[in-house]
Amino acid sequence: MPYHIQKESILGSAVPTGGTEYYAGENSWTNEYDKRMVFENEADANAQRATTITRTMGGKSYTYQPGWWKNSIVVEE
Repeated sequence: MPYHIQKESILGSAVPTGGTEYYAGENSWTNEYDKRMVFENEADANAQRATTITRTMGGKSYTYQPGWWKNSIVVEE
């Protein structure tokens, strides 16, 4: 079964699709369902959704998950 990643827009219902945005790949999101990135299996979608960022400041490293991934869900089509 194919899967995709979606989240609610920070703009809420002001987005034409009722506030839903779909992951389009390459760190971009779209409100157009046909432009979403489709994953062949759930594991690949969950791996993308688990993306973290590591920053180093003042000699210390900080790893966090950006809010757009934290608030997203994997959906089976």
